[in-house]
Amino acid sequence: MVLLEIGIAVIVVIVVAIIVMFNGFVSKRNRVQDAWSQIDVQLKRRYDLIPNLVETVRGYMKYEQGVLTKITALRSSIVSGSVQDKAQANNQITQALKTIFAVAENYPQLKASESYQNLQNQLAETEDKIAFMRTSYNDYVLDFNNAIQTFPGNVLAGMFHFSRFDFFQTPEQERGAVKVNLTDTDTPGVSFGTSGQPQQPPQTPKQPKK
Repeated sequence: MVLLEIGIAVIVVIVVAIIVMFNGFVSKRNRVQDAWSQIDVQLKRRYDLIPNLVETVRGYMKYEQGVLTKITALRSSIVSGSVQDKAQANNQITQALKTIFAVAENYPQLKASESYQNLQNQLAETEDKIAFMRTSYNDYVLDFNNAIQTFPGNVLAGMFHFSRFDFFQTPEQERGAVKVNLTDTDTPGVSFGTSGQPQQPPQTPKQPKK
């Protein structure tokens, strides 16, 4: 009788432990998904702002077609890609926008434009929110992944098909600045590199007057 009671008690403890662990997985997964949804909202907000920025600066700067194609492709990744696709596109768009803003410093009329200033502020605010939310998201992902990959959680996770989440980060090879070449229509021969600063072509030495 005593052995039976001990056996029942052990079974009850195991069942309770499984229920608690399962509920913990669900709770951690929900936190990850909620954090991701907040990031996604900001990514889509920036997705909507970028065309307005391009149209605003188009009258002041002449863009190479490749730049517009690049940004369009990156915007598509932000909306429809996987977490890793969106992370890479996010990093590249951030670098491209920094370059555009740096180039805009050379256009006083553009800098004074209320529409440009408003878009710049909105995009900067959105970028700050993405960076902040990314930290929270990655913390939740780490917590969830640890829970389902360590014993005995990994046993239960396998039984109920809980799978790991990807971190919202950029692979090392994608962390370099994106090359965005912009040409100033008023200053032939001047191009802008990844720093966004004018890069003058080599000057031809002046020939001495005869």
